Amino acid sequence: MSLTFQQLHPIFAAEVSPVDLRTVRDRESLASIRAGMDKFAVLVFRNQSFTIQEQLDFARRLDGSLHTKTGASAIAKNRFGIEAVSDISNVGADGAILARDDRKRAFGLGNRLWHTDASFQDPAGRYSMLHACVLPPVRADTQFVDMRAAYDGLDAVMKQRLERLSAHHSIAYSRQILGFQLSQTRRASSKARCIRWFE
Repeated sequence: MSLTFQQLHPIFAAEVSPVDLRTVRDRESLASIRAGMDKFAVLVFRNQSFTIQEQLDFARRLDGSLHTKTGASAIAKNRFGIEAVSDISNVGADGAILARDDRKRAFGLGNRLWHTDASFQDPAGRYSMLHACVLPPVRADTQFVDMRAAYDGLDAVMKQRLERLSAHHSIAYSRQILGFQLSQTRRASSKARCIRWFE
């Protein structure tokens, strides 16, 4: 299958067509998707009516293994019973909207900050897949950035300043600055890691 990548932004992001990710299995198409991720950093696949299992099956075909330790698992069991899937909704296990003071809802506020999925894990996550199951009636954008392009846009002086620095990635820290407290055990299980800026 020959895929088309239509760039959506001058620097990064592209829409991919025609493809049904539930059924794509040939090596050429999967390699093309990986190459597209390397080039554009963010790929958009429209009208993908996944079941959770179909999404997981595609993720395994694309990359082979899945992270099963999601940040939200530090708070409560996943309502879908599959730890490789993060439920970033405001819905509880009973299907009702979570109360305003619910710990899972408060924990999820950290997603409004700039973050990189699974960056605190070792090895870090290679891809994140977002699949909207229910779209809100009002605009609710998810924003993306290509950190490689951001780095490339820096001047030589700033690049030199960053050359010997490392970043400390911690999911616990992003939640704590919003006032959410994790126990010592949970902080340890959400272990942080250091990475070189230019990795």
